[in-house]
Amino acid sequence: MTIARNSTPTPAGSAAPAGRTSLLFRHIEHLNAGRDWGRFLDAGTGVNSALWSTALPTGRWVGVTGSASHAAQVEDRAGARLRSQDRLLVGNWTDPDLLKGDVFDTVLADYLVGAVEGFSPYFQERLFSRLRPHVGRWLYVVGLDPYVVGSAPTQAARIVRDIGRVRDACLLLADETPYREYPAEWVVDTLRKAGFAVSHARRFPNRYHEKWVHSQLDMAARRLPRMADEKLAEGLRSRIETLRERGTALCRAEGGLRHGADYVIACTPG
Repeated sequence: MTIARNSTPTPAGSAAPAGRTSLLFRHIEHLNAGRDWGRFLDAGTGVNSALWSTALPTGRWVGVTGSASHAAQVEDRAGARLRSQDRLLVGNWTDPDLLKGDVFDTVLADYLVGAVEGFSPYFQERLFSRLRPHVGRWLYVVGLDPYVVGSAPTQAARIVRDIGRVRDACLLLADETPYREYPAEWVVDTLRKAGFAVSHARRFPNRYHEKWVHSQLDMAARRLPRMADEKLAEGLRSRIETLRERGTALCRAEGGLRHGADYVIACTPG
């Protein structure tokens, strides 16, 4: 399948402003036009996906996250919207009893492929087979093409890649597991192997802004006190601040760092 490419860059790395749905969620709404959302599963819920999906006219909403702290954030921001039939769960898709027997008309996997690595490393190849029994009609997958590996043909691309690499290095040295993103082509192939029929796949080019630069480098900096090697930590701190200076300066000069893409894939159980 050829993956279409959207011509409008996505302002990546920042939540959509209040009252405005992100471009990716608007695209899903367009794909779903004319169909009921029905019973809705947000299979890797976070604040952004919860705020969007709990505002939809669903018959029932269930959100699942592998992190208690993420659940608390969702509860704080979207908890008032939950109805008596809705549920917010902390669980892991490696658990065969999680939502056993429950089937949903619409399932959303919003950046779940990458996030799985932080909770269940190497589970990505089995993720869609695990979700398939819960998909009654439609599965929408939102993901991010990897940007910490591969070529970086422009200055902006090199900055984005270097920021991602130093962030992941700091997470690993602080005894945490970074997320691992997979390209859209891999997701399409894996969905088909899991028994899904893919009907739509589109990329949305990214443009990273200063808020993204600071958020990623702040994430790295917060891990430095947990490193056993203080000299190494100081070297990384210097690297972080160098990248912060270069990244924000280039953002101002070029109106953001244009590199990589998010994607939306729609499929049905075959």
